Amino acid sequence: MDKLDNYTGVIYRNYKDRLNLKEIIKIKEYCKKKRIRFYLSNSYKIALKLGLDGAYIPSFNKNFRHLNFCTKPSFSILGSAHNLKEIRIKEQQCVKFIFISSVFKKNKNYLGTYRFRILKNLTLKKVIALGGFSKTNKKKINLLKCSGFSGISYFE
Repeated sequence: MDKLDNYTGVIYRNYKDRLNLKEIIKIKEYCKKKRIRFYLSNSYKIALKLGLDGAYIPSFNKNFRHLNFCTKPSFSILGSAHNLKEIRIKEQQCVKFIFISSVFKKNKNYLGTYRFRILKNLTLKKVIALGGFSKTNKKKINLLKCSGFSGISYFE
């Protein structure tokens, strides 16, 4: 994480175990020192309570309870989607950015560049490409014409 710049955000995802608040606070302090935005996945209330930069709502989370809470203007909500139905749900959840996956990683949600651009044009929200980015397909990112890109293996 030392090599990341100020335009980078980190999403803490942990769906298998209970949340380790000490670990989250430690990461939050590190990100604040490095001026990196830090988001917590699928735990909106905890993200608010800890004063994080925002929350990430995964594609399988379709509830709207988070809309009942008051937030600071700087608090951002991110969401992911794989198809048009999920994009419409994320729009109703008032997310600021929608992660659409998977662009290059050939899994069950694989879209490719053409279908990705079709889905991107169906929303007015800012779209971030997700999935399968590497050093070899780095030049193809410009073809997507999106607000950014995201991945795990690219940054490892």
